[in-house]
Amino acid sequence: MPVRNEERHLEAAVRQILAQDYPGELEVVMAVGPSHDRTEQIAAELAAADERVVVVPNPAGRTPHALNAAIARSRFDVVVRVDGHGELTPGYLTTAVELLERTGAANVGGIMDAQGETPFEQAVAVAYTSRLGLGGSAFHLPTSREQEAETVFLGSFRKSVLLEVGGYDETLHRAQDWELNHRLRRAGHTVWFSPRMRVTYRPRSTLRALARQFFETGRWRREVVRRLPETASLRYLAPPVAVTGVAGGALLAAVAALGGPRWLRIGLLGPLGYLAVVLAGAASLRRELPPEVRVRLPLVLAVMHMAWGAGFLVGLPRDQRR
Repeated sequence: MPVRNEERHLEAAVRQILAQDYPGELEVVMAVGPSHDRTEQIAAELAAADERVVVVPNPAGRTPHALNAAIARSRFDVVVRVDGHGELTPGYLTTAVELLERTGAANVGGIMDAQGETPFEQAVAVAYTSRLGLGGSAFHLPTSREQEAETVFLGSFRKSVLLEVGGYDETLHRAQDWELNHRLRRAGHTVWFSPRMRVTYRPRSTLRALARQFFETGRWRREVVRRLPETASLRYLAPPVAVTGVAGGALLAAVAALGGPRWLRIGLLGPLGYLAVVLAGAASLRRELPPEVRVRLPLVLAVMHMAWGAGFLVGLPRDQRR
């Protein structure tokens, strides 16, 4: 578990692992980074209360550094990645080991089951599992079938294969899981998805935190595409195209309003068209949603698209590129 600033969810996440009915031995290795809340204290208390829980330091505070440190400390042949704000559903570990043995895959994973508590968090969870939000990948969709996959959420690995390919790339602060799965497949290994594996994911709780998360994800996805151009896809390019259309159209309309040629008002089609798509997409979701959740959904979708797209367009500072 890479852990940093997880005071709210950490204890529940660890308890859910320890409550698994896995018939063999297991351990929880938490790589704890410098935190601004009580995360480090909670981690120490959990380790003191159960000998199966181990804490290792992660002074860099970055996810790939934490994962590599925890993997190096782990004792067993199977490594299951869990986040500090995720909760394993019953039978997750048993299913993971069974799938690794049956399929021969190097990594198996399942559904990212986003579940919110507040109306805003619930709107984010809906956006995560809709095609207009993040629903392009199988692990976001509860109706997906078991199959070989490009990538999976979190993942359960054969430790020997992780060591063979060099673990997580510590120069990628985000998207390191996607890049690892890309390397595994390029090395001839299989990544396998199964909807029988499900992790309850707790989404960001504020608009600001959501925007920051997606802006950083967009910047690092741009870096992955820069390193591996063949991995670019329409799904990744749609948000930056939307940002360009909305911003460019608004700029043309502003020039027209300030005395420029009247035909520049056509630029309004950019932001108005995008607004229509988001509103129609949110309204057309065939789900029973409380009114306070549905009314927040267009704003959540817009923030996700615009922040991700802006991050992709801005990219990383030159000194952070490999």
